[in-house]
Amino acid sequence: MMDANSSVKMVYVLLDGVGDLPHPDLKGTTPLDHASTPNLDRLARNGAMGEVISVGKGIAPESDIAVFNMLGYKFQHSEYAGRGVIEAVGTGIDFRDGDLALRGNFATLDDDGIIIDRRAGRKIEREDAVAVSNEIEEKIKFSVPGASVVVAPTIGHRVVVRIRCDGKQLSAEITNTDPAYSRVDGMGIAKAVGDYLKIERCLPLKDIPNASLTAKLVNEFTEQSLRILCDSPTNKKRREQGKKLLNSILLRDAGNHYPKTVPINELYSLRFSCIVDMPVEIGIAEILKMKTFNAGGLTDYEEKARVAAKAMETENAIYVHLKGPDEFGHDGDALGKMKNIEEIDRRFFGTLLENIDTGKVAVVISADHSTPCINKGHSDDPVPVLVSGDMVKKDNSMRFTEKNAKIGSIGLLEGAQVLKTALQMIK
Repeated sequence: MMDANSSVKMVYVLLDGVGDLPHPDLKGTTPLDHASTPNLDRLARNGAMGEVISVGKGIAPESDIAVFNMLGYKFQHSEYAGRGVIEAVGTGIDFRDGDLALRGNFATLDDDGIIIDRRAGRKIEREDAVAVSNEIEEKIKFSVPGASVVVAPTIGHRVVVRIRCDGKQLSAEITNTDPAYSRVDGMGIAKAVGDYLKIERCLPLKDIPNASLTAKLVNEFTEQSLRILCDSPTNKKRREQGKKLLNSILLRDAGNHYPKTVPINELYSLRFSCIVDMPVEIGIAEILKMKTFNAGGLTDYEEKARVAAKAMETENAIYVHLKGPDEFGHDGDALGKMKNIEEIDRRFFGTLLENIDTGKVAVVISADHSTPCINKGHSDDPVPVLVSGDMVKKDNSMRFTEKNAKIGSIGLLEGAQVLKTALQMIK
């Protein structure tokens, strides 16, 4: 697409789940609209805006498929490897074609088996997550010879489960046990859900022998892990401390093969690198052969900005994924989301602007999906996109908000078109 020695310099920032809808706690505006964001405003005035549907009309996507699309990779649904595989790769688990990888949430059930918290309080001590995961691995006994499991907790409530069955290829054609997400053509799609949710039975999606075997193993995992977690000393201790119990694992996004993709540097003929934190993003970077820079923890925003600016000395482009806004969206906390946006504006974009020359470095800002606080989950609403830099033709955008995005000169894009469009505007 362009020469690797190209003079293009671009910092590409995805604000996880930043898109939103008007909220009564913010006088009927969105968190982006209500927030005080002088640095984003400055970037908006120096660029042009538009809207993006990251994966497809009517699809409330999960972050994995959304990020792939926002990086220019439009999978035909059926060939998508599934988020379980991406997370397994990002976690460094030994995964081979024919294994089954699933992503999971530690969740809290009440005595009637109703899910009272899909994330078991979200802030889970690492040692507790490791202890219960080890117990499950040690105590589970599958009825199928040669079947084994790895349970790998990642960050907070998140966990990756890999099931292997010696001599047999497991199938990804199974339903989720997590009732909040359905699996459509390999993708996880958020469902509109009610209050009384229970763990669902895993069912084969196709009438093929492996799918039935795989569903059987997943159901055995669920049934046995419920018993093991119920009797776990870690949960007895958590109960005494008044903490939410880690008494179930909700599973979704099955995958059984390593994804085949063109490396990102080949796709764009650019030196493209990234700053990412979560296992799913680390997995995406690994799969796309994208060099990763270390830049502190999840909220070390100044460090991330300084590393991104410094990377422009050796790279053409750096993709930075900032996690904050999405979690407030899931928690329905519009005020918290607004404050997090203000913090990112001050600490990340403020630091970035101090360290780059906007005459030489363009800044592209968007999101992987919307996470409206009133929904407490991902939605199919479009997200704003901004291409900013002295070389970009301006369109009178004043602020990085959903409203400005709607009337911006870029118009409506698909996620997979964003980078190509931005590169044309920068050139």
